[in-house]
Amino acid sequence: MQVSLSSPDTVCNTSATHRADCTVGGDAVDDLDVTLIELFHAEPRVGALEASRRLGVARGTVTARLERLERSGVISGWGPTLDPSALGHPVTAFLTLEIRQGAGHDTVGDHLATIPEVLEAHTITGPGDMLARVVARSNADLQTVIDRALDHPGIVRSSTVIALATQVPYRVTPLLRSSV
Repeated sequence: MQVSLSSPDTVCNTSATHRADCTVGGDAVDDLDVTLIELFHAEPRVGALEASRRLGVARGTVTARLERLERSGVISGWGPTLDPSALGHPVTAFLTLEIRQGAGHDTVGDHLATIPEVLEAHTITGPGDMLARVVARSNADLQTVIDRALDHPGIVRSSTVIALATQVPYRVTPLLRSSV
């Protein structure tokens, strides 16, 4: 399950103790919300009835809370988490792109979105203008992916870093407990 703690309707205010009080569409995210999200993250196939039994609350409570968390954007999807390596793309790399003045980041982003091996791209500060995470079948295939990514007139320069190992995989759920 994909969990996101940032949406226009989700607001977190950090207190002096560095704990955050979060609201979702005006309602506070409480311990039950966090426990519910953690349960569905750990066991995506658990149903609302089983979740209600495990948490000791009514099924309607589980359903209503999940709907509210979805509506507010805290829960952004219910799809499976895919592993690029298992799909035949074991090489991960990060491309730092410099974009020509006036070319616009959106056009470069639109171009990158057409390349299946580009998993995500972000406008950044520091050296470069955009950072893209890409995957490839091999180092030779990575060169092909890079060539396709750079085939845009708005990109003037790039650098590539290949990931050797993943020390901390993408995660959001640890933010949950620190957000309530």
